[in-house]
Amino acid sequence: MAERKKAFSVLINGLLNENPTFRLLLGMCPSLAVTTMAKNGLGMGAAATFVLVGSNLVISLIRKIVPDKVRIPAYITIIAGFTTIVQLLLAALLPELNKQLGIFIPLIVVNCIIFARAEMFAQKNGPLLSVLDGLGMGAGFTIAITIIGSVREILGAGTWMGIPVTVNLFEPAVMFILPPGGFLAMGFLVALFNELTKKKKDVGSECETGCGVGCPGCSRAANGGEA
Repeated sequence: MAERKKAFSVLINGLLNENPTFRLLLGMCPSLAVTTMAKNGLGMGAAATFVLVGSNLVISLIRKIVPDKVRIPAYITIIAGFTTIVQLLLAALLPELNKQLGIFIPLIVVNCIIFARAEMFAQKNGPLLSVLDGLGMGAGFTIAITIIGSVREILGAGTWMGIPVTVNLFEPAVMFILPPGGFLAMGFLVALFNELTKKKKDVGSECETGCGVGCPGCSRAANGGEA
């Protein structure tokens, strides 16, 4: 039961608590550059998730046999291998999407989200948890940049996934599909995400003084200011 709970916690961690885009603000380059359309965000997220899951799995399997001196070059080589695979698949199966994403597909190799999960999680955990971590982080990244792309496409072009949705409602503001619109949409969405997921302080476990349970400051806070 405890193992299932831990696995579930690892899986959903990337969606809320450590969402790489809205919470940790990692991978900002593709998050702003390719999100002029929702389908670009979806495609980029799917590609990054493939690399995340694959590299996490392989790194977790070889973590005990790779010397520390060559750990980072080894991890980069593994990530580059999976990036090449996904780039070739996109070029063969989805050439139009591959053209839209352009240089940002090979730049997955240096995406800080992927290398951070390799260093912080995959090298310290087994294959199952590492795969779940990759799926969770990848899903969180995909959802986040697809939302950003949706907002920018609807407000800036009046379409969603290329389908007109704002006819006779409002005139699209082209600014939202330009770089300034990317920063503006990103800022509002990060603020909204943090507001919606904000946790209220528990007086029983933490107080304004930060001294912890049982200290005089917390006792006064719990008793309405009386010692």
